[in-house]
Amino acid sequence: MTDLRLLHLTYAGSGKPLAQVVFDERVTVIYGASDTGKSFIVDSIEYMLGGGNLTLIPEAEGYSQILLGLRMPDGNPVTLVRRPGSSAVQAHFADLRELVTRPADRELTAAHTARSTRSLSMFLLGELDLGGVRIRKNEVGGTRDLTLPDLAHLSVITETRMVDPLSPVLRSNANSTKTPAISVMRFLLTGEGEPAVDTGLNQGQRRVNKGQITLLDQIVLDLTAKLTTQENEAQLRQRLTRIQTTVDTQSHSLRVIADRHLTAVTSRMQSSQELAALDSRLTEVIDLLSRFRLLEEQYRSDLERLETVSEVGSLLGFFRVGTCVFCGAEPAHQHPSHSAEETTQLHQAVQAEQDKTASLLTDLLPTIADLNDEMESLRRRRESLLLRTACIDAEIEEAERQLAPLRAHMDDLLTARSALERELELHTRIGELEHRRSKLDGEGAVVTSRPAEHIPTRLLNAFDTVLRKTLEAWKVPAVDFAEYDQYTADIRAGSRPRAGRGKGVRSVLHSAFTTALARYCIERNRPHPGFVVLDSPVVTYREPVGEDVDITGHVVDHFYRDMATFPGQAIIIENGDPPADVLSSAASFRFTGSADGRRGFFPVATPKSNSSY
Repeated sequence: MTDLRLLHLTYAGSGKPLAQVVFDERVTVIYGASDTGKSFIVDSIEYMLGGGNLTLIPEAEGYSQILLGLRMPDGNPVTLVRRPGSSAVQAHFADLRELVTRPADRELTAAHTARSTRSLSMFLLGELDLGGVRIRKNEVGGTRDLTLPDLAHLSVITETRMVDPLSPVLRSNANSTKTPAISVMRFLLTGEGEPAVDTGLNQGQRRVNKGQITLLDQIVLDLTAKLTTQENEAQLRQRLTRIQTTVDTQSHSLRVIADRHLTAVTSRMQSSQELAALDSRLTEVIDLLSRFRLLEEQYRSDLERLETVSEVGSLLGFFRVGTCVFCGAEPAHQHPSHSAEETTQLHQAVQAEQDKTASLLTDLLPTIADLNDEMESLRRRRESLLLRTACIDAEIEEAERQLAPLRAHMDDLLTARSALERELELHTRIGELEHRRSKLDGEGAVVTSRPAEHIPTRLLNAFDTVLRKTLEAWKVPAVDFAEYDQYTADIRAGSRPRAGRGKGVRSVLHSAFTTALARYCIERNRPHPGFVVLDSPVVTYREPVGEDVDITGHVVDHFYRDMATFPGQAIIIENGDPPADVLSSAASFRFTGSADGRRGFFPVATPKSNSSY
């Protein structure tokens, strides 16, 4: 049987850089600092193979698609696309490694439903030629379909499960899950499924079944009491459709009036800003005019005084030749041109001052005229703005008057719609519970029983041999004679079960069991996905120190060197650095947790420049 191969795991989102690891055909090692998304890769692989829940880490925010690339047994690529928190899975028959916008080739669901052609489990099991395989579901011999999570549980090991005391075979401590888990293990080792026989419920299950029916009846009664109307589901949906139509129409009217209101408010703000600027300038112009008019009065007053000085000087003879009006000297005693010079100088001084003052006045008058013109223009503009503002205020008031009843009506519609949706949700839940009750009520119990089929001793010994060789190759000290106990579905090493060991030994035994099981199945052409994903297989292991323990080497180094010979595909997640010779022959990703190298699985978002705001 040809195996599956994991090609890549990619997280994609609009406007987000791709977060991606590409897996090698043989060995891929992802190692480095803690809290860098290594374990999240394993959780994501498990989720993409039909897992029910995925707890997102903060770095995954904004990523809308998870892509898992697969190479099918026939060699063709398939890309599974699933959104976080969704059970819908898209299958694309191509190797896609970026945000997917094309229609899916197959629409699948992660939830396994018996005989459903849309089940991801049935799709991939069909590709592995495992469609229709049955496994035992209870101790009386009832059977069910093998599912993809049954196989993924034994090949994809998360960090939590690696050290969990629970057996690597079991999925929980519940007794109801033990029989199916043991049956899956038997199927992998023998290659033989169970015959399609349904013996119904045993006595204990019938008691549980009856209790469940009683509980469902009570829940249905409680939910029915919460219904506030006598309308049936079809009537409620019709009324919801009518309300939604009204809401859509009302929303359009609200948007139109709200847009008009917003436009008016924006115009009102602009007018207010312009009016404020205009008032400021008008105040400034009035102040300048007041000052310049005072200056004009001063200039005119100065000119009048100078004109008076000129006239009085002529009348008093300040400008005539004779006895000096300044010193009283007679002409005979004056120096030549004495009186003429004094008279001329006074006349010239008065005339010069008149000319200068007249010039300043001449320059001032146009400025005053310009300011007067600007003041009048500003006043006219202000009056225009006041009128426009009044009109806009009226528009705003009218829009608010129209919006008030529309919003009140919309609130009533939304309240009514919410009430109808709650009613419909109650009807849906009641219908689901009644369907479950009907199924429980219809499940009959067949008294006959069928003994369990155990794994033949020769096959069990062959698997135990592979398990021991694996531990020997890893040179794990103080772990002797490891074997799988098919009755307890657990591993024993020496006289102690795995659950009685410390975390380090439990993780080593779990990873050795998973690796040995895959090696056994691949080498003997038994059913198996063909790959293993191990999260922290030896990270918690510390070699014991003591005189009675012979430490033959470093378990971590020998683990990696043995995995280099693994016949399938191995993806290993660890904190510590692998040996250099392993890194040279395997695909590796080192997450540094810092700017030095690749920080982690998710790339660091590049800060936007200021110019983009």
